Amino acid sequence: MHEMVNIVIIGGGAGGMEIATKLGRKLGKKGKARVTLVDCAESHVWKPLLHEVATGALDIGIDALSYRGHAANHGYHFQQGAMTEIDRENKQIILAPITDEEGEELLPARRIDYDYAVIAIGSIANDFKIPGVREHCVFLDSTEQAMEIRSMLLNKFMRYASHHQLDEKIKIAVVGAGATGVEMSAEMHHAVDQLRGFGYKIDSSLLEVTLVEADERILPKVDKIEISTSVAKELISIGVNVRTSTRISEVTTKGLHTTEGELIPSDMVIWSTGVKAPDFLNEIGGLESNHINQVMVKQNMQSTRDPHIFAIGDCAACPQEDGSWVPPRGQSARQMALMTADNIILMLEDKSPKNEYVYKDLGSLVNLSKFHTVGNLMSFMGGGVLVEGKIARFVYTSLYRRHLIELHGVFRGTLLMCAKGISRIIHPHLKLH
Repeated sequence: MHEMVNIVIIGGGAGGMEIATKLGRKLGKKGKARVTLVDCAESHVWKPLLHEVATGALDIGIDALSYRGHAANHGYHFQQGAMTEIDRENKQIILAPITDEEGEELLPARRIDYDYAVIAIGSIANDFKIPGVREHCVFLDSTEQAMEIRSMLLNKFMRYASHHQLDEKIKIAVVGAGATGVEMSAEMHHAVDQLRGFGYKIDSSLLEVTLVEADERILPKVDKIEISTSVAKELISIGVNVRTSTRISEVTTKGLHTTEGELIPSDMVIWSTGVKAPDFLNEIGGLESNHINQVMVKQNMQSTRDPHIFAIGDCAACPQEDGSWVPPRGQSARQMALMTADNIILMLEDKSPKNEYVYKDLGSLVNLSKFHTVGNLMSFMGGGVLVEGKIARFVYTSLYRRHLIELHGVFRGTLLMCAKGISRIIHPHLKLH
């Protein structure tokens, strides 16, 4: 009798969840393999929604998905913890101890056996070693950080309101005008809406939001300049101060210092620029990595130094035939995940992993809360199709629906989406735009 094959997925983001779900259904439920998902958190929140969590537009009580509950229903296992090292000689993933808020150890360091491992831990913002960024900025890389921003915003609003200082503006700076920074700037109005629900008579004029971008235009990674122009105009119309071609040299308690010697005063700085894999991933377990800590992989997503270890999504550096690299996009992480699951199944059948990932840009969508939605679909086909307004918002919302369907199946996913919609009708302040 053969021993059970152990497949371990590290990271419960969109890519990690989809590969765990697919392998759980195809292998775990049928007793063909033991599939284990590892993540630091207890629940999954779709990363493109984190800016809505941060501003109170979305309640994680409704939209968070319990890893343990989902694992029980879909044929895989869940272990909470943070990976610190890979012992390739013994084929084990090493997890750090779990401690409480006071630092007392609740669960000691653990080792999890693997036959195949998939690293899917995503990315974090890149501070580019700019002085003061780590000390004086907040980040939006996880649910915990989103909740921290939400708490800080509400505390600032309530402090101002309770002291009747409504003549003084709260200055918020968002550094990085990619999709996250742009959507975060627009969503700031929801923080005001939530506080108004507590009975405070305030409006969005209390906020002074500045969006800072080093490139000459916002959304610099979006090919269609028309999208960037349209979004910039909309942001300006709702009161966001858009600063392009502005480079930061230092961050202090007073705000942002630019390379031109200017000070942009800020009560809070949200840093959402740059992409890199977490520092601990750099050459972890002797695997090859690049200058931003991404694991170097082949086009079939196998790491270059170990065929039993795969990496997908933002934490993977995947080459393309033309010499380029797959960009860190949610769509590429999802496609890599589903393909990697197929390759692992082939290897369990003693076949070579024949599937290779070829990136095709399916387009970009930017949702500015209730104000505007614009994007470009099927970019790989002659430049794509520009969409905006209700059509663009429908497609944007459909991306989340598709994610739910991938995780729950068509029937359960549809029911869950309907349940969330009913919850927001009953509690309109939780409405997802």
